[in-house]
Amino acid sequence: MLRSGIVISLHTMRAEGRTIREIARLTGHSRNTVRRYLRGDVSPKQGHRKSRGSKLDPYKPFLQERLQEGIYNCEVLFDLLREKGYTGGRTILKDYVKDFRPPKQVPAVLRYETKPGEYAQVDWGLCDYVDLDGTVRKVPVFVMVLGYSRSTYIEFTKRCDIHSFLRCLIHAFEYFGGIPKVMLTDQMKTVVLGMGDDPPPPD
Repeated sequence: MLRSGIVISLHTMRAEGRTIREIARLTGHSRNTVRRYLRGDVSPKQGHRKSRGSKLDPYKPFLQERLQEGIYNCEVLFDLLREKGYTGGRTILKDYVKDFRPPKQVPAVLRYETKPGEYAQVDWGLCDYVDLDGTVRKVPVFVMVLGYSRSTYIEFTKRCDIHSFLRCLIHAFEYFGGIPKVMLTDQMKTVVLGMGDDPPPPD
């Protein structure tokens, strides 16, 4: 039985106009054999390459037992395999284990939902910038985030004092086109006068 590559060459030579006698002489096959393959009476022999087994194959039952025990750390599994006589590498082990590794659980985050125009959160932050002489400096930044739409207003200032805070509030209200019913703040010195039983500051 001829291989598929030889059969293709027979048809190629026939398409070039060669006679069966010429094809038989060039390939070394009998005219009857050439004629039968050209007619399609015989299926070509497909070449099959034997798949090579890996060094990990004898240890896969042992690996499955460890995976069922919840051991997915490849370094731990590699050490256990070496104790059993495994001489292969880590890469083939990692490729095998990743198909059985359970997906990572993403922690659920409870989002605090609000009605439109009801809440806004305000806070100060600090950002780094590089001036003309290459010195890294910090600049205060005012941030307001609406609770419903998560729309954000940001303004950079020179100070974090009450005057800058009030000015940024007005600019944020103008930017959003309205004023939220409730303003949520962190423990900002420009907002918080005292905590718990602390006495109020003097006027």
